[in-house]
Amino acid sequence: MPIPDYQTLMLPLLRFAGDNAEHTPREAVEALASQFKLTPVERAELLASGQQALFNNRVGWANSYLKKAGLLEASRRGVFRITDRGRHVLSDNPERIDTKFLEQFPEFIEFRDASKNTREEAKPEAATPASSQTPEESLEIAHQSIRLDLAQEILSRILSCSPAFFERLVVELLVKMGYGGSRRDAGARIGQSGDGGIDGIIKEDRLGLDTIYLQAKRWQGSVGRPEIQKFVGALQGQRARKGVFITSSSFTAEAIDYTSRIDTKVVLIDGQLLANLMMDFDVGVSVSASYLVKRIDSDYFEEE
Repeated sequence: MPIPDYQTLMLPLLRFAGDNAEHTPREAVEALASQFKLTPVERAELLASGQQALFNNRVGWANSYLKKAGLLEASRRGVFRITDRGRHVLSDNPERIDTKFLEQFPEFIEFRDASKNTREEAKPEAATPASSQTPEESLEIAHQSIRLDLAQEILSRILSCSPAFFERLVVELLVKMGYGGSRRDAGARIGQSGDGGIDGIIKEDRLGLDTIYLQAKRWQGSVGRPEIQKFVGALQGQRARKGVFITSSSFTAEAIDYTSRIDTKVVLIDGQLLANLMMDFDVGVSVSASYLVKRIDSDYFEEE
């Protein structure tokens, strides 16, 4: 079954706490994962940022909202328990608890209203999401959408540039990733190998213990196996063991399969991966805005 959203988890979480005992968030995650029969793969699924398990995040937000409504409370650091109000809600045997249900409690209304900003006052549903996404999920999905749009713009700009510019871009990216020492050292050998199958040579590390041969293709069509075979032949002519083939487009399945079957190590970087690496290492992009998502520091509020 699909991973339940955080609102679907509210009632099961409250029932889990209905034994009146203190519980840790980890205990709640384990119990609810078992109740919903989640597979190890589903348990391991991460948020878009890769920083937290999706299911753990959803249980955490269900816990947070129930606390805001006064149905759960933090009895001490790292544990929670049900409140008298929570027990009363369970005694009414509700079919579902969600953000709409929680609006009957003044503490939750106060929390919801406090999280509105001036722009959101015209659309109050934005402050307390009625969707299946937690606030962090919504933020990460929006971030991924921005990245996808930016990636398309990056590739569009690359296609409008000259092949020589693309070769320099590739070298600058690899230097930013930690290869080649300085950009001047790496870029000095671009186009000087004398081999039509090699566009440049870059040091694998700052000490130059090994070299990596580059091929950069600013193409719109897919790069097929014949192009990769030509590059591998050029590598063998240089007695090279490693190569990176970078394109602004994509690789055919035959080209990808071919590189997996040869002894020479050839890494293929297509347009989508290239754009992502450029964003990650700040090549051709700049920061427009930065948002920090912060959590409570429980240790700070622990009195001696």
